[in-house]
Parts: sequence; structure tokens; C-alpha cells
Amino acid sequence: MPTLNLTGPLGTSISVDVPEERDLLGVLRRYGRQGWTSGEIPAGGLSLPLAMADNFDWSLIGARAYTSPDGEQAVIYKGQSYKRRELDEVDTKKIKLPRIVKYSRGARPTDPLHLKEGEEGGVQYVTLISFRGGGRVIDAYVDASAAASK
Repeated sequence: MPTLNLTGPLGTSISVDVPEERDLLGVLRRYGRQGWTSGEIPAGGLSLPLAMADNFDWSLIGARAYTSPDGEQAVIYKGQSYKRRELDEVDTKKIKLPRIVKYSRGARPTDPLHLKEGEEGGVQYVTLISFRGGGRVIDAYVDASAAASK
């Protein structure tokens, strides 16, 4: 029987036994909607195909999407707000980068060094997730309500 080890929004840890492996994502979604997380985001953030930028199910990582009063899209994850940033494709003789949609926030002095991106002494960011590349949508990670509203 698989077990999910979760951390709540207040730092509480619990273990949840899931009778059937096929139910793991459903249980993760149920707890994730309440802010429970099942692990740490790696340095540089998660990476998924660009096709998932508008339909990813944030509850899978314990995050919640919202729109700021200024109309900016963002997510709350572990009490931190990560803003949606869209980086256009770059195709020059020196550099070639794909279009990227990423959710990131400004780095804080208390953030571990391995999570900070950007120039030392300049503006640094912490990335939660990046959507890039031509991969296909992973159906198991789609927010059914977001997909239905399109």
C-alpha cells in the first residue's frame, strides 16, 4: 500500500495510506487543495511542457492559482506568491531559447543559495515551475475544471 508523506500549511506532517496506487493523484489533489505538499521543489523549479501552462492542476503540488487586483496571474505555494512571467522565444546567432512560461518570485536573503537564480548582487529569483518545450500535455496533471472552461 503506497503512503503519501505530506506537510501542511502550518508545518504539520502526516502520512496518508492510499489503498490503491491508481488513487494516488486523487488523494494528492484532495489534500493539495487544502495546501498540503508532498515534497520539496527542486532548484530551478519543476519543468513541464509549454502546452500545460494554462491547464496544470496546481493542487498536485499544494498550490493555488489566483489573479491579483492588478490582473496578474500568480500562485500561492507554501505561503509565498509566485508571479507568472512569459519569456518570448529568443533566436539569434549567439543564443537560442524557446518560449517559456514560468512562475517565480524575488529571492529573499533567507532563501538557500542553491534556489536563487540570477546575477550575484543583481536581481535574483526563485522559480517554482517552468513550462517550456514542445512536449505533450500530461493528462494526469491537467486541472479538469480549467480544461472544461476552454
